Amino acid sequence: MTQIVCALYKAKLGKEAELESLIQKHVPVLRDLELITNRPRLTLKSRDGTYIEIIEWVDAEAAEKAHEHPAVAQVWEAMGVISEFKKLGDLPESQKSFSHFAVVPGLSEAFA
Repeated sequence: MTQIVCALYKAKLGKEAELESLIQKHVPVLRDLELITNRPRLTLKSRDGTYIEIIEWVDAEAAEKAHEHPAVAQVWEAMGVISEFKKLGDLPESQKSFSHFAVVPGLSEAFA
């Protein structure tokens, strides 16, 4: 069974463009390794500047396989240097029943 994941990254000061470049590379790496589905990626942005990347793993084991692959590790390690990994509960929007986020152009794919 597939699984949806929300990955949250908050860029360190002055590193937003670099983080966006890494987010852009993230999905193609995962797709090339057949770890995520072809469901369009949706990347949102919180009021506090946190990026929320929503993707779909092909199965429950895919995330573990990703942790073991050097190409994925390279992207994730680079993200860890220039950003903080956040939790949904860290977002100011998490305090509302109906949370609103901005769609990030260029980091989201068209939906059919």
